[in-house]
Amino acid sequence: MMFEPFALRGTELANRVVMSPLTRSRAVDNNTPNSLMATYYAQRATAGLIITEGTSPSPNGLGYPRIPGLFNAEHAAGWRLVTDAVHAAGGKIVVQLMHTGRVTHVDNLPAGAVVVGPSAEVCPGEMRVDGKEEAVPHTAPRAMTEADIATAVAEYANAARLAIEAGFDGIELHAANGYLLEQFLNANINLRTDGYGATAEGRNRFVLEVARAAVAAIGAERVGIRLSPYGVVNAAGAYDGVDEQYVALVSELSQLGLMYVHVLDHSAMGTPPVPASIKAALRSAFDGPFIAAGGFDKASAEQALTAGEADLVAFGRPFIANPDLVERLRRDAPLNAPDPATFYTPGANGYTDYPTLAN
Repeated sequence: MMFEPFALRGTELANRVVMSPLTRSRAVDNNTPNSLMATYYAQRATAGLIITEGTSPSPNGLGYPRIPGLFNAEHAAGWRLVTDAVHAAGGKIVVQLMHTGRVTHVDNLPAGAVVVGPSAEVCPGEMRVDGKEEAVPHTAPRAMTEADIATAVAEYANAARLAIEAGFDGIELHAANGYLLEQFLNANINLRTDGYGATAEGRNRFVLEVARAAVAAIGAERVGIRLSPYGVVNAAGAYDGVDEQYVALVSELSQLGLMYVHVLDHSAMGTPPVPASIKAALRSAFDGPFIAAGGFDKASAEQALTAGEADLVAFGRPFIANPDLVERLRRDAPLNAPDPATFYTPGANGYTDYPTLAN
């Protein structure tokens, strides 16, 4: 089934293989996409669907060095280089909108931007900053006011509109990995006592408002979302009632008719697994296309598809080192090994120079 075409809410995909979002830190000029990034994504356009690296809808969300943004005309023009190149190569591509929230250091943000989160607690751990030899602790966030939340919702809607102007086939809301949307969802991080916290319904509220604003801006058939209940990245983690909260969230997202729900299990990277029971419950709660991600190979991906556990399967790191991953999977050909030392470094090395079977 992996190599069969699939209709994703009207977007025709050549196969069911998805390229996962992968931060690569090559947006070197004011967080603006460039021709090198266009080459990288076009090389991987045989994926049924490409989901871009996390892209901030706000100056406040540019948490890591050199990640791209999508909140001004220059960003949209840079992304147009990418979408034109991918479409010319026959591919389909959506942009992942990722606001890092409290997962940042203020030195990574542009002038005038601020570190924000649902609460004022500092994210544990450290952050890389260009120009500093050692990692530094995360900056303390400002707890968002209701006015800040309304601004952030509007920023997501603006980024969604810019995405369509830039030629994307849709957007993905990144509500996993401990970034801003999951910071509101997660009871370990969201310590608010107002209508955006305190209860499962309150914690879901911000994500639902963002999803509804994006749908109003560009249409539900162009809005997907990535979730990872039980994920532990950036101090998230499980909590009492997580299953019920996520089923309620996905049930409401299903009523919106979103493009897809994308569920990530990071256990292949050494984290606790997302229980099969909640994956199945979310699959049942969403009346639409479902993407599974996390440590798949050809055999396990095919098994998930044939068992009806997912409609599409996403691959991450294999796409870094194998621009022709789909053809390698089809032929059972060996895979190039990725070079972690170049995952987040500027330039073409370890980015656009991995060999294909043809060369």
